[in-house]
Amino acid sequence: MLNNTACGDPDHCPVEVTLSAIGGKWKALILYHTMSKSRRFNELRRLIPRVTQRMLTQHLRELEADGILRRDVHAQVPPHVEYSLTEKGKTLVPILDAMAAWGYANA
Repeated sequence: MLNNTACGDPDHCPVEVTLSAIGGKWKALILYHTMSKSRRFNELRRLIPRVTQRMLTQHLRELEADGILRRDVHAQVPPHVEYSLTEKGKTLVPILDAMAAWGYANA
């Protein structure tokens, strides 16, 4: 277990850093659904039916800006865009797995 004394300083709290990366109502679900394979925008919309198009777009942009998701544009008509985890994003897989395990155990 890590020492939690750093959480008194909001600029250096590791939990706050993690929450800023995966916080928000939909980010963890987006990451969960991109753990196993690349996903297209509409695929994510179907997998997360309660997310609005605006919020999904916003969270995808934030995850991309944070270096957690990669946006791959394939040159074809119509344009084909896929989202996948970066190497940095893959380091969140154990956290997402733990969240899923907790959810199964407490559902």
